[in-house]
Amino acid sequence: MTEIIEEGIVNEGGLNFVEQEIKDDLAAGKNGGRLSTRFPPEPNGYLHIGHAKAFIMDFGAAEKFGGTCNLRFDDTNPQKEDMEYVNSIMRDIHWLGYDWGDRLYYASDYFPQLFDLTIRLIKEGKAYVDEQTSEQIAEQKGTPTVPGTNSPYRDRPIEENLDLFLRMNKGEFEEGSMVLRAKIDMANSNMHFRDPIMYRIIKTPHWRTGTDWKVYPMYDYAHGQSDYFEGVTHSICTLEFVPHRPLYEYFVKELADETYCPRQIEFNRLNLTYTVMSKRKLLQLVKENLVNGWDDPRMPTLCGLRRRGYTPSAIKDFINRIGYTKYEALNHIELLEHAVREDLNKTATRVSAVVNPIKLVITNYPEGKEEVFEMDNNPENLEEGKHPMPFTRELWIEREDFMENPPKKFFRLSPDKEVRLKGAYIIKCTGVKKNEAGEIEEIYAEYDPETRSGLPGSDRKVKGTLHWVSVPHAVKVEVRDYDRLFAVENPSAEEGDFRELLNPESLKIRENVMLEPWAAEHSKPEDHFQFTRLGYYTVDPDSTSDKLVFNKTIGLKDTWAKEQKKASK
Repeated sequence: MTEIIEEGIVNEGGLNFVEQEIKDDLAAGKNGGRLSTRFPPEPNGYLHIGHAKAFIMDFGAAEKFGGTCNLRFDDTNPQKEDMEYVNSIMRDIHWLGYDWGDRLYYASDYFPQLFDLTIRLIKEGKAYVDEQTSEQIAEQKGTPTVPGTNSPYRDRPIEENLDLFLRMNKGEFEEGSMVLRAKIDMANSNMHFRDPIMYRIIKTPHWRTGTDWKVYPMYDYAHGQSDYFEGVTHSICTLEFVPHRPLYEYFVKELADETYCPRQIEFNRLNLTYTVMSKRKLLQLVKENLVNGWDDPRMPTLCGLRRRGYTPSAIKDFINRIGYTKYEALNHIELLEHAVREDLNKTATRVSAVVNPIKLVITNYPEGKEEVFEMDNNPENLEEGKHPMPFTRELWIEREDFMENPPKKFFRLSPDKEVRLKGAYIIKCTGVKKNEAGEIEEIYAEYDPETRSGLPGSDRKVKGTLHWVSVPHAVKVEVRDYDRLFAVENPSAEEGDFRELLNPESLKIRENVMLEPWAAEHSKPEDHFQFTRLGYYTVDPDSTSDKLVFNKTIGLKDTWAKEQKKASK
């Protein structure tokens, strides 16, 4: 069972185990005391927060120890790859604050070198062409406890293997009719050593190399060799590649010697509650229109998190808190939300918005009169200054902030009760107006002019404070309230169709939200705001000059901090 953890473990001196091993290698003078890491994404989808954990390690370790980090696209399957993904990956890495400089590479850069090495291995009797079907190959590989059986093509003459492989690359054979396999050991306890496939036939034109190649290398063969060609010293990857490591080393040693050899180190993947990280499942959600694209704010993709309003600093803080370990874990999404909330609390501008408006009329306030109050942009940082907010006789307040027959501990507005309008006056409810159905349409109140905020003697205390927006100045905007995409804590562990676990309440659209005018005038895509008493919101790229759209980033309630406080008692 996957364990849910809170934070990772670091060694003395603040280094995680990967960084410690890098430090030890550098101290021992391995590879001439040089450090070069790489981030090798496949350009067949968008990056998610799990990928961020990987490249934060890749780029971060290079920065920490004075090395370099390459960006190398693993473009070995033209059937699934697209420039759209390449561009999105580069944009997301830059968004999190990392740069590869002039070290942008592609696995396809090394196709000629890989091909030449392959010809050499065939000539040395270390590879052969197999004409079995994929099902036959899988069956004759055996099981972890039962040795495999040799392919009937395993002992083909070298000359025949060489001729067939060259003809495979000329396009003389159909896809799936032949593969090139390494001749290693069909009885090895490590299944990956049982004559793994090195090349398969693909006739789809490659987006970089066109029709130059008809055979393409498999990941296990191309990856380590590309590391070597590139001068990578530390190939940092996730735990599922632990059983692949011996094969990585086997192939690399066909090139490497004692002066330089890449090393593979593995750490745990990032898994989140109420989320799936499978690229296949995320692609399925997109293609079946179960979400609104890769950048849907409910998705764990970096572009989705950016659109929702998550910040690079919050994501990096979260990943630093969970750390890097050698065992798989399921991390609480509440910890990620806590990191986002902490960051936005320091940076987001406070403004007023009323999401479920009802009109409040201050009957003793002069008609036509207008005042301007100065509101703090951020009480956590007074250097952020203030902004103006108009006050008039008619205001919008939240419908939930009024109850005609309230319970005892209801400290908001009710008949004959007083509250303070935030930054303005204390008011007292004097009545309501109802329609024929008995529903409240307007609330009436009187204000106390001696309680204007900021004036001497205006500090009379009342228990409730309400946010508000002036009716004649309010700007109507759309708000998209997002919640968790899945309704169960660990959807990947559930049996059945994962799509049936989607949360039907993960998106609610409110089209009549009233926003204060200053906020509307100063909003541009990806700006962050705290809607007073409601939560954190960001401006969506769908916004136009005629219609502002806000995405709910996260609410104000910090369940993580509450649980940690309870646990510490």
